[in-house]
Amino acid sequence: MTAAIFRAIALAISLLVLGAGMVRAQTPVAPPPGMSQEQFDSLVDAISKSVVDKLKVEGVPAPAPEAAAKPKSGKGAPAPKAEIKITTPKQGPGEFAIFLQRAGKVALAFPVLGHQLYAIGGDLDQRSNGGLGFGGFVLVLGLIAAVAVFAEATLRRLLAKVRARFAAGAGPELGVRSLLNLGALVLLDGLGLLAVWLICNGARALFAGTTAQDRFAEAVLLGIFDWRLYMLLFRFVLRPNAATARLCAMSSENARRMYSRIATVMLLVIIGRIVGKVLFVIGTPSEAVAAYQVAGVAIYLAAFLWLVHSCREAACQWFGGLGEVAPLVGLVGRHWTGIASSFFVALGVTQIYSAVSGRVQVGGAMLLTLTLVIGVLMFETLMQAFVRRLDSQLLGRTAASDAPKLPDVVARCVRVAVLIGATVTIAETWVVEVLGLVSPDQWDQITRSSRTAAITLFLAYVLWELFKYATDPYMARTHKNPAAAIADGDATASPASRISTMMPLLRMTAAILIVFLALVIALEDFGVDVMPLIAGASIFGIAISFGSQTLVRDIVSGIFYLTDDAFRVGEYIDCGKAKGTVEGFTLRSIKLRHQNGQVHTIPFGQLGQITNFSRDWLTVKFNLRFARDTDIEKLRKAAKKIGQDMMEVPEIKAEILAPFKMQGVADIVDNALLIRFKFTARPGNPAMIQREAVKRMFNTFPGLGLEFAKEGATVIVRTDGSSDSGASAPVRDDARTSTPVAAS
Repeated sequence: MTAAIFRAIALAISLLVLGAGMVRAQTPVAPPPGMSQEQFDSLVDAISKSVVDKLKVEGVPAPAPEAAAKPKSGKGAPAPKAEIKITTPKQGPGEFAIFLQRAGKVALAFPVLGHQLYAIGGDLDQRSNGGLGFGGFVLVLGLIAAVAVFAEATLRRLLAKVRARFAAGAGPELGVRSLLNLGALVLLDGLGLLAVWLICNGARALFAGTTAQDRFAEAVLLGIFDWRLYMLLFRFVLRPNAATARLCAMSSENARRMYSRIATVMLLVIIGRIVGKVLFVIGTPSEAVAAYQVAGVAIYLAAFLWLVHSCREAACQWFGGLGEVAPLVGLVGRHWTGIASSFFVALGVTQIYSAVSGRVQVGGAMLLTLTLVIGVLMFETLMQAFVRRLDSQLLGRTAASDAPKLPDVVARCVRVAVLIGATVTIAETWVVEVLGLVSPDQWDQITRSSRTAAITLFLAYVLWELFKYATDPYMARTHKNPAAAIADGDATASPASRISTMMPLLRMTAAILIVFLALVIALEDFGVDVMPLIAGASIFGIAISFGSQTLVRDIVSGIFYLTDDAFRVGEYIDCGKAKGTVEGFTLRSIKLRHQNGQVHTIPFGQLGQITNFSRDWLTVKFNLRFARDTDIEKLRKAAKKIGQDMMEVPEIKAEILAPFKMQGVADIVDNALLIRFKFTARPGNPAMIQREAVKRMFNTFPGLGLEFAKEGATVIVRTDGSSDSGASAPVRDDARTSTPVAAS
């Protein structure tokens, strides 16, 4: 697009110049004061020729007149008309052709690269200047590197016992204390890195000059420190020899294997960077540098693919552990080989394209993408490890319950913020610097509004997470398992509180408000007029209210039922149409589960009168039949003793408000006394208390001579030989038998 605009401007300039020449040919132009007509004409011709030559150099064919007659000086004779012939511009080579040309030049530059690499040895030989030779210099530099690495390893061995003690106390089950032990381990590892820095930095004083040896030595020493610094981060996460302090889910064998392979690949990358810096310093031609980059990419790609395939089991374990909270990472872990191989192949291809085409921003964008991806992976690992130790709901937690904890909420919010930042950075790199879809100014203009909108949406997300965390303890969790909630036809779960009953509607209302306000503010940040949307939503709501009177009645009735606290989740109610335990409700209807298992869904507008059997307390009264000659006072005392014994049972005592006792004789029927018993208990499961009382009476009363009534009539047979007409002698209780006879 830019080239086409430039060609059009150049063509317009050439036409203007030639048009000016034609006008001058027809009408003599007076020269400036102090200049003759011939000098002025010569100056105009020189300027025209310069413009035409410039256009030819730029590749823009200029319109050339076949003849241009100049009027004689001072004569004013008519000149012949100049004819203008415009030629069609020739198309230059395409982008692909240019890339192939540069690829050919890079391929031909490999011999030059070999010569430059060979020349490094000559440049490093400073014996002619009184310095070290190539062999001596390499020996000294290798000795310094070996001493630095050996010092780090020695410190690690000397501090092995201390390290083991801190590692033993870094398990997730120890909570916050384990974080202190992890910090102590990092400090111990930092001592080894400090030793490497001191040795490398001290050795740089030996190479403080500006010769090739000095520059190469500085690059090598900095590379050694960078290598150990990178490996410190991986050691902190993998902990090859300390399973209790390992921050990722991985076996010790896989951790050691992955750590050693990462160290090898990173060392290879550092060496490649050092050689690249040296080639740049010694003035290597750009094509030869590009050839080195292509060869280096091939080596790097082979190394990374080897790392991917040799550590696939370790990567699956690592990513699988992270997938418990981040499902996308878990998906990558399940398809690690294919995804990672494709990513590194794409990285290698872009690096080769960047080296050949000379567009360094392409390679930089891909390297930045790789860095951010690894950074997000490390961040997710550290975040989950810390949250697991901060009393959370993750595996290995120290929490006493399964409820979400504040560290989980903070971790989710921070995770979203990091992902947004990484995504925006990657998008800006590729959209602006690589693809060139927009200019930096246009990107700033676009992101200025989107940045505000993103912050608004993020704050809305944080607000919702905090609100959900604050309201989770009040959410009704009764009757999650209907089979467990009903035992022998009796509700065993306690009713929910009033705020727990109201909380689902409150959360739904809060979610709608937060989403609506966030979207309105975000759209307004993008320059969208939100007033028509608000007005349209209002009109739509009014239309629904007028067109759905039954729906409005149900909603309004539900609001008043909840305001009156007529029922709560877990309570047993009777609304006339149905009875059962309240399992839940929506904005329009209520769900009742009958004790037999059926679920009734009733709109609020049809509930009518509600009888609540689960509020505050209840008194249970029931009747039992006893023999007519039962001693009432003895029965009363026995029932009172049973009530006192039941109060000694902790499970029953917590439910009983007034103990079990006999209330009195309710009626006398045929051959039995109808005795009434009662007790007062909390709502929930009074049938259990009644069954316990009846069982104790059945087991206790026969031993006390208290008999339950039997069905039928009782016939008394005299065994003393007296007749019915005479006076009967007194008969002892044990001298008579009772035989139940079926009633006629």
